[in-house]
Amino acid sequence: MRRTAPGVAVLVVCAVLALPGCAGGDAGAVTAEAGSNNAAAPPAPSAPPTPAAPKSALAGLIVVPGGYGADGREPSGPFTLPSFVATISGVPAEDRALLLNASFTDGYQAVRVSPDRQKQYTIRLFRTGSKRKAQDLRTGFWSQETFTAKFSVAGVPDIRTGRRVGPNGVPDEAEAVAQASFVTGNLLAQITVRQTGPITGNLQPDTTLVSTLAKQQYKRLTTKSG
Repeated sequence: MRRTAPGVAVLVVCAVLALPGCAGGDAGAVTAEAGSNNAAAPPAPSAPPTPAAPKSALAGLIVVPGGYGADGREPSGPFTLPSFVATISGVPAEDRALLLNASFTDGYQAVRVSPDRQKQYTIRLFRTGSKRKAQDLRTGFWSQETFTAKFSVAGVPDIRTGRRVGPNGVPDEAEAVAQASFVTGNLLAQITVRQTGPITGNLQPDTTLVSTLAKQQYKRLTTKSG
């Protein structure tokens, strides 16, 4: 005799006895639970996108000398007041006060080095609240420097220049520095060339390079600055 399948027998008993537990809420609960176990797991949340590197409108205004490469010893790129004080400034407290007084908003630094790595070129642009504030900022920065002589740069009005040669803290090595600084509109531009060599050699600041680049930088800022 063919045996009745267990499931069929249960249905028959339920139909005959009309047991409330057979077709009631318990069965529905089991079905719902099974369905929830078999449902696909929700996708894992995606990682937030990596924020893009900050951009600066000042980047396109920078003039750099040909043949010079990036210098990994110092950062190049945009800077804010906190980042300038934390990573560039040699006198953080004083520079913070100068930048705050100048209503400084943003800046850009480009650092380049010669192929022999003996000469480093740096230009910094500072955007301030006004031309007067940019001039005050230049005066404050200039008071931090010590130069032994000036040099002339034709074609750049109201430019400040300085040069010096002296020890740089490395035994038997000297450093020659030439710097120029000028203001156009609410922008302050600083151009510095540092060169190292034997202390017994005839090391001289590269005022020619600074003068050439100061002229080019002034022309760039006065024709494209906004």
